Amino acid sequence: MARPRALRLLLALAAAAAVLLSSPPSADAFYLPGSYPHKYNPGEILNVKVNSLTSIDTEIPYSYYSLPFCTPPEGVKDSAENLGELLMGDRIETSPYRFRMHANETDVLLCRSDPLSPGAFALMKRRIDEMYQVNLILDNLPAIRYTRKDDYFLRWTGYPVGIRVAADYYVFNHLQFTVLVHKYEDPNVARVMGTSDASDGIPAGGAGKDGDSSSSGWMVVGFEVVPCSIKHNPDDVKSLKMYGKYPSRIKCDPTTVSMSIKENEPIVYTYEVSFVESDIKWPSRWDAYLKMEGAKVHWFSILNSLMVIAFLAGIVFVILLRTVRRDLTRYEELDSEAQAQMNEELSGWKLVVSDVFRAPSNPMLLCMMVGDGVQILGMAVVTILFAALGFMSPASRGTLITGMLFFYLVLGILAGYASVRVWKTIRCGDHSGWVGVSWRTACFFPGIAFLILTTLNFLLWGSQSTGAIPFSLFVVLILLWFCISVPLTLVGGFLGAKASHIEYPVRTNQIPREIPAQKYPSWLLVLGAGTLPFGTLFIELFFIMSSIWMGRVYYVFGFLFIVMLLLVIVCAEVSLVLTYMHLCVEDWKWWWKSFFSSGSVAIYIFLYSINYLVFDLKSLSGPVSATLYLGYSLFMVIAIMLATGTVGFISSFCFIHYLFSSVKAD
Repeated sequence: MARPRALRLLLALAAAAAVLLSSPPSADAFYLPGSYPHKYNPGEILNVKVNSLTSIDTEIPYSYYSLPFCTPPEGVKDSAENLGELLMGDRIETSPYRFRMHANETDVLLCRSDPLSPGAFALMKRRIDEMYQVNLILDNLPAIRYTRKDDYFLRWTGYPVGIRVAADYYVFNHLQFTVLVHKYEDPNVARVMGTSDASDGIPAGGAGKDGDSSSSGWMVVGFEVVPCSIKHNPDDVKSLKMYGKYPSRIKCDPTTVSMSIKENEPIVYTYEVSFVESDIKWPSRWDAYLKMEGAKVHWFSILNSLMVIAFLAGIVFVILLRTVRRDLTRYEELDSEAQAQMNEELSGWKLVVSDVFRAPSNPMLLCMMVGDGVQILGMAVVTILFAALGFMSPASRGTLITGMLFFYLVLGILAGYASVRVWKTIRCGDHSGWVGVSWRTACFFPGIAFLILTTLNFLLWGSQSTGAIPFSLFVVLILLWFCISVPLTLVGGFLGAKASHIEYPVRTNQIPREIPAQKYPSWLLVLGAGTLPFGTLFIELFFIMSSIWMGRVYYVFGFLFIVMLLLVIVCAEVSLVLTYMHLCVEDWKWWWKSFFSSGSVAIYIFLYSINYLVFDLKSLSGPVSATLYLGYSLFMVIAIMLATGTVGFISSFCFIHYLFSSVKAD
């Protein structure tokens, strides 16, 4: 990349970091490309869509129409979906709820359901017990619900299917919608979006003011819902059609429930809608969803990481500038005879000069893991960078997962190049067998992912969940794997085979040097080293886990990008220090130890995941839900192990190459 282009990229990154991390709580929010205002004329139809039913009790999504809800008169149709939405378990479908822009309606009959069969009655009760939420969408905005606590409103996305009171089950069969609208403004200038880290509480007060409908066009800037349980008489609506006027006035009181469900009795569904002109502008309409609590906690996470980095950097400084440089200076000042005499008296890393570059055990496996680690790390850096710049807004559902998949496939060329280059270096320039290395690299991590996800998918299929990947999508993923990722990995391997290998600065003896007996097992130190990288990210890890499993929106990608960079630095420093310590005790088998000294952070992340399951997801019910959680956690930590282990290996290799390139040896 040319220098001016690189400079522009750095300036853009700096601007994004400033917007994401430094905007005051009162700052306006902005949007980058991804969505544009839709102009609705007065009286124009607004169609509400439904997403999957979700629950933090089970983490298993189900189709909205798996329960006896009303269906559209023209039938249920799937909405436009992308690959990321399907992988996330979203099933967005049409719904019978429809409004007319700026036309308030009350006492609208939606439908009278069929009498609840024993199976439907039992299913409805089970979904209420499992605290399933209904998720509605209008103009790409999820329905938001507010509950009052003291002088503040707490916000929730969606509303519960029903509630249990003693032995009775009540369903929320009347919905009170409020659509916040703003006069249409032609977006001539693209603006960058940022989010402020304000409190999760919202002071009690109105969100907007009533306005007239004289404007030529309106934009939807908010979508609120209040669920109510109201006892309707099914006999009163037998002769009424959908969207007809309910015979009596409906008063929605969310503090009381009266519509209990009973076997062989129908449920009558109604709704009302009011339009309120709001001062919220289009670029700021997602603020209510994206406000993240705990800005000080995020900064504490970064400061904690910086302290760990400073501590390790001090150790590295001592190793490089004091110990190593002093020894090398003394060594270089001696003549040949003195060097030979000194070699007999040497101890520590200088004694393994003829063994330090001896080929490791299972070199092909190491090359495969390094190649996959480069691919995963590159995918993470590019995806989080794009998300921090605002290109993967939550307004575009599934774009984050779709982007991750796209970047992973494209970066297969880096995986092939890195794995074959390491393979060629280990074999001292012999690139024979590079096709096998490339092929195994292309299949190693995707094969593990395929095995884990297929097993979990069978569990979801057995539960009839929308979270199960459809068979057609499975075929698409396999085709993407073998038609894009594998060929690109082979191309990268070809480039790696053609590239010159990294020459070792010293020669390796034919007879390996015996490693002295160690006081403590070296692998114990390697496993313990993972605590330092874990200490840099465990605070941010809580927010990420809450976003994945508690249904909260995570959008502080600026913080995440900084934490990830700090994690890479810590992993490099930890591996470098551990490698030097092993060489000082004449242990020249550093290849695998350098990989796992930083990759062992995955063990602590998995233990943290178990801790999160036990103490934060205490309501998670059923062995299927727990198996899904542990399966996805295992998939995540394997990817983290490969990425962090690769960072440690590359940093240690560069350190050892630099260290021994200054040593004279016959």
